[in-house]
Amino acid sequence: MTSVRVTNFAVSLDGYGAGPDQRPEHPLGIGGEELHDWFVATRTFRALFGQSGGTEGLDDEWAARGTVGFGATIMGRNMFGPVRGPWGEENWTGWWGDNPPYHHQVFVLTHQPRESVPMAGGTVFHFVTDGIHAALDRAREAAGGQDVKIAGGVATIRQYLHAGLIDEMHLAFAPILLGAGERLFDQLGVEGAGLKCVELVSSGAAAHARFTRA
Repeated sequence: MTSVRVTNFAVSLDGYGAGPDQRPEHPLGIGGEELHDWFVATRTFRALFGQSGGTEGLDDEWAARGTVGFGATIMGRNMFGPVRGPWGEENWTGWWGDNPPYHHQVFVLTHQPRESVPMAGGTVFHFVTDGIHAALDRAREAAGGQDVKIAGGVATIRQYLHAGLIDEMHLAFAPILLGAGERLFDQLGVEGAGLKCVELVSSGAAAHARFTRA
């Protein structure tokens, strides 16, 4: 059965998934790139981009767990790129180069229509203008029985949390304080979107928490 999962999503100790003042030169906001230090150092991350080396151990184990079993991905427009408003003549195709690390269909939430963009390696970006439920329906069908990943950013994950549509979530708490930016847990309510922490372990670089539907 297809599950809807968030994996390898990093937040600060004060709950921010992105720092303040996001712009093209700071796509994750000021200080936001530090959230992902644990991930980019791993062997799994480097292998996604055809590189060798990287750290092993607990962080790499979680990184690897978070990259398998998916048949489709959903992301917000802000995660896809810095372009705002109508697409116009913009040829932006994401932050990941000609061969993004997804290798399946990716559904980008947006208010502006755009034709699908096929990329090398099997990734195809589709642009969904009719909301999170429509995107999830399309992603479930595209996943072919595998799981659907909600990749981010913060606002996109928060929408799916508020709608009670996430079955499992892995958060990596980075040992930093951002003080401002985009908070993941705002206005979730006393029930915490129906999720319960079932696993919590820590390395020197991150504390990994796994939540499932209660």
